[in-house]
Amino acid sequence: MDIKEYISSGILELYVYGALTEEESREVSRVLKEHPEISKEVEEIEQALQELSTAAAPYYPEDILARIRSKITNSRTIPLKPKTRTNWVSYIGWAACLLLFVGLFFLMRDNNQLRDQLNSERVKVAQLEQQIADARNDAEKTRELLAVLRSKNISRVPLQGQAPAPEAYATVYWNQQENKAYIDGKDLPEPPSGMVYQVWSLKLDPLTPTSIGLLSEFQEDDNKIFTLDNANESEAFGITLEPEGGSETPNLEQLYVLGTVAAAP
Repeated sequence: MDIKEYISSGILELYVYGALTEEESREVSRVLKEHPEISKEVEEIEQALQELSTAAAPYYPEDILARIRSKITNSRTIPLKPKTRTNWVSYIGWAACLLLFVGLFFLMRDNNQLRDQLNSERVKVAQLEQQIADARNDAEKTRELLAVLRSKNISRVPLQGQAPAPEAYATVYWNQQENKAYIDGKDLPEPPSGMVYQVWSLKLDPLTPTSIGLLSEFQEDDNKIFTLDNANESEAFGITLEPEGGSETPNLEQLYVLGTVAAAP
């Protein structure tokens, strides 16, 4: 610690005057125990405040003279003309107190501004750390996804646009060994409010749809790739637009994309 810089910072005056927060006061108390020279500086500040208070206090010489007269007996007294202390001493005391209060005001203001600035910087650092963590997390997810999509056990199933949205397109990457289906919905239109995309595994003869999940939080997902469990013997996949929460059976009038699984060679 730079003791001279610490003493000149003004925090000791705020400590003596009780203008610090409880946490800051505890920190100053700890520093006082570790550094006798700082503790001595606090004692001098307290002594200076006491002397200023004494100098600014009212002075009544008549009371002192009365007590002296009461102790003088059996002799003639010579009338004394009480002398009053020159008013400028009191004025100096009050002026010093005023300067002290002004100084403390500016110290408190600067201390509060410094505290606000420090809190603001802490918020910025926390936001930056979160951005870095998010970027690392996204990079890790990207590496994992690339490893999945490049696996030799992956079957790629393209889903073409249907009547409600002919321009729509999606891809299912299906890992039959791990019973996972990765849905790339980048080319699906944004679903209307209160609606959600639902993915179906289909058996074709007879047509038997089985829901394997929803593309939840579609708007918030930047890469639009969703991982769903699929332990079905799927012959095709379809995606429909359903009311929020999903449906037990697909609304074929809202079938957005459809594609069949290629037969193994």
